[in-house]
Amino acid sequence: PFVAVLGGAKVSDKILLIENLLGKVDRLLIGGAMAYTFLAAQGHPVGASRVEEDKLELAKSLLQQAEEKGVQLLLPNDHRCGKTFDEATERVDTAAVAIDDGWMGLDLGPQSIERYRAAIADAGTVIWNGPMGVFEWEPFAAGTYAVAQACVDSNALTIVGGGDSASAAKKSGLADRFGHISTGGGASLELLEGKTLPGVAVLTDV
Repeated sequence: PFVAVLGGAKVSDKILLIENLLGKVDRLLIGGAMAYTFLAAQGHPVGASRVEEDKLELAKSLLQQAEEKGVQLLLPNDHRCGKTFDEATERVDTAAVAIDDGWMGLDLGPQSIERYRAAIADAGTVIWNGPMGVFEWEPFAAGTYAVAQACVDSNALTIVGGGDSASAAKKSGLADRFGHISTGGGASLELLEGKTLPGVAVLTDV
């Protein structure tokens, strides 16, 4: 299977990327703050989690496109939450997909980590762009590091694109086990969106 793992803060940053990948991948795993816009679009309570209210209809459309194209789209079904956006905040793991008022999702929960790990395990190719949570803070790094570990434990060609993902791969201590790591976040996104990069175009003309 061709698996894409996308994270980060905003759906709006990844619209073209998601639309392009939906025509190519078998599985799309979504984490990070952008996951809460998708969950809110499905009608799930997400507490104080970050949601792009103006992108809810777009999220619904992308979910529908995934279903129509037969792409297995995974969203978190449990979460590690904090009371405030702070490394030392009070923390709780939810038992299910719903998040109570006053709490914000800051990482994948234990069940989601296992689901994402299993979805990567038998992949032939994995493209990873964006962290699964606030990995810079140790209490909310488990989801991102679990994805990194699952990638290198698989027999897949593993490609990491983007500054945050590259940083997470290095911070996990697993960077040398990935197939390729690009630190060009913007360029990686444009290439994965299907755009032509001048430097790549020159090489293909040789």
